[in-house]
Amino acid sequence: MSTRHGTLHLNAFLMGVGHHEAAWRLPEADPFAHVDVAHYQHLARIAERGMLDSLFLADGPVLWNDLGRRPAGTLEPTVLLTALAAVTKHIGLIATASTTYNEPYNLARRFASLDHISGGRAGWNIVTTADLQAARNFNLDSLPAHRERYERAAEFVDVSLKLWDSWDDDAALGDKAAGVWGDSAKIYPPEYVGKHFQVAGALNVPRPPQGHPLLVQAGSSEDGKDFAARYADAVFTAHQTLADAQTFYADLKRRALSHGRDPDTVKILPGIVPILGATEAEARALEAELGRLIRPEYALPQLAELLKVSPDELVLDRELPVELPDEDAIEGAKSRRTLVVNLARRERLTVRELIGRLGGGRGHFTVAGTPVQIADTIVEWYENGAADGFNIMPPVLPSGLSAFVDHVVPILQQRGLFRTDYDGQTLRDNYGLPRPANRNTAAPAPALTGDGR
Repeated sequence: MSTRHGTLHLNAFLMGVGHHEAAWRLPEADPFAHVDVAHYQHLARIAERGMLDSLFLADGPVLWNDLGRRPAGTLEPTVLLTALAAVTKHIGLIATASTTYNEPYNLARRFASLDHISGGRAGWNIVTTADLQAARNFNLDSLPAHRERYERAAEFVDVSLKLWDSWDDDAALGDKAAGVWGDSAKIYPPEYVGKHFQVAGALNVPRPPQGHPLLVQAGSSEDGKDFAARYADAVFTAHQTLADAQTFYADLKRRALSHGRDPDTVKILPGIVPILGATEAEARALEAELGRLIRPEYALPQLAELLKVSPDELVLDRELPVELPDEDAIEGAKSRRTLVVNLARRERLTVRELIGRLGGGRGHFTVAGTPVQIADTIVEWYENGAADGFNIMPPVLPSGLSAFVDHVVPILQQRGLFRTDYDGQTLRDNYGLPRPANRNTAAPAPALTGDGR
């Protein structure tokens, strides 16, 4: 029995017809479901049936992949999540949005609107977008430097917080007898002037039900970890080994404390790709079938782009080249590139084998096995200081999510690790996090001691 009773957190990361790049080729798959709102509504209902804390949609302002490789194009996530809010009641709804290619006022308004529409279930996965093609879609000839993107992101979030706090919770009165709808004295225009942004007026949406939507971050570079420690309520991360996950977990909790935050309020959720079968052999057979369906001619250029080498330098049946660019020389996806290189070196994988390993989760931890084996892995990481929960990445959808909800979740519940019903109404309630006070009216918070109290 766990000593961390009932506090495990689970997020469903929904991606098209599955995270595995070849999932669309399986007989069960609908290769066009990735733009079908009914498909996502079905997935949301499954995730809520499993009492999961939240679901999450990735996004980027660029057309990903060669069109031949896998279903391409994605619905705008904040728009899609409004449709999912209509068919769910409890599960959190997290959308990815870039701080590099948006403005604070518009984005803060979209997330405030989603929070109102969903009754307090909105979350924002904050990304800086490490993609040259995205830059070229927004009047830029080159990708902004890594440090500059994070500097802009920090200012972006600071301004967004000011905008969400630009209405007091009781600014709207609705006093029919007096003929006074609201109190203008309880509106706090940011009047903000900074390096990247100038924002004068208050948001044109009342303060969100959660105060601030849940803030999520997924970068694991040095800049990314420091950013997460300052702002994130939840951190999505990628690790291949328990030891690496433990190191990241301890480091980020220390950083949070150094920023004056209670480390327990920063929830760390590594990604896991569970390939499930009634037996281990059945799970391994599905894993092999998915691997067989990968087209190396599509996967090779993407790996080369991640590593910042020419595709001609990668030979399918040889290991990675000895000489590769250092992480310091790379401006995009630094931490993911290092994870992939370390995986290939540690296990002496050929390029073909590496492509197969990345096919299901792009560097996230992949586990093939029975429901008990998957649950055991989750418990091991959770109880050994590597995770507060997991970002569940089914390789095939909807079947992989159904299998996890119907067969793994009950095991975690039986072990006293996971809820059997929702306790609150908001996404912050699901994660056990307090509603933030409006900083325009709140008293200063007491300083934290070394033990986080």
